[in-house]
Amino acid sequence: MIEFSGCPGSGMRDFRETATAAKATVDKVESRLRQWPIQMHLISPMAPYYRGADVLLTADCVAYALGGFHPDFLAGKAIGIACPKLDEGQEAYVDKIKSWLDDAEINTLTVMIMQVPCCHGLLALAQQAAQSAQRKVPIKAIVVGLQGEILSEEWV
Repeated sequence: MIEFSGCPGSGMRDFRETATAAKATVDKVESRLRQWPIQMHLISPMAPYYRGADVLLTADCVAYALGGFHPDFLAGKAIGIACPKLDEGQEAYVDKIKSWLDDAEINTLTVMIMQVPCCHGLLALAQQAAQSAQRKVPIKAIVVGLQGEILSEEWV
């Protein structure tokens, strides 16, 4: 047995058996990405594609874990991505999210995170920005399991 100490989100897990058992598809999945850049340090919250948009703020790993990410969650949305564990300077994220809410006047904000404890920091940043924003915008939190299952989906 391998013992692991440290962050539970960094624990090694092997999904090879379940991944090969998944049904392969021959159809190409089209990208639903409508903008560039997408990394939170690089985006401008006042870019035209954020104005009045439904915005998806997602942890970096979500799109890799969730097979249907593009058609099921990204379609029709503007996006920002971040890693709440590894990104430095996250205080800037709060300001950018607040600017989405107040200046870009976004319609909704969906925050997608992985189930690991460190990922919940991204939702906390969004909630912090919402508390200091003048406009109240609906925020949906979606938690994704390590093998791509949706564990929870709720308005916060």
